[in-house]
Amino acid sequence: SVPVAVAAKVYGKDPAWVRAGIIAGWLPIGTATRKGKEITDVNDIDSRKGRINFYISPKKLWEETGYVYKR
Repeated sequence: SVPVAVAAKVYGKDPAWVRAGIIAGWLPIGTATRKGKEITDVNDIDSRKGRINFYISPKKLWEETGYVYKR
C-alpha cells in the first residue's frame, strides 16, 4: 500500500484531499475501510466513530499518475 502522504505529494495536494477523494470515489486509487466495512460517504469522516484505514493501490496510482511507488 502507498502511504497517503506519498500520494498527496504525487498529486501536489493535502493528505486530507486524498482521503476525501478516496472516500467520495472521485479519486479511484484505493479504498477506505472502518472495522472491515468500506466507507463511501464523506459524512462518515468522524474520528469518534473509529479509525479509517486507507489502502492505496500502487498499480492504480501508477495508472492515474505515472508515478512508480518504490518502498
